[in-house]
Amino acid sequence: MLRTIILGSCVSVQGIVEQILPDGRMSIRVGKLVYTGQPV
Repeated sequence: MLRTIILGSCVSVQGIVEQILPDGRMSIRVGKLVYTGQPV
């Protein structure tokens, strides 16, 4: 499933969900890269 996360005040990334962390953040995969941030 595609989800969007916020990495900074102006940067958002959309990708496939890898995992949801206990602190509420979410990790998503874009190609070979994994980003972690707050879900939108």
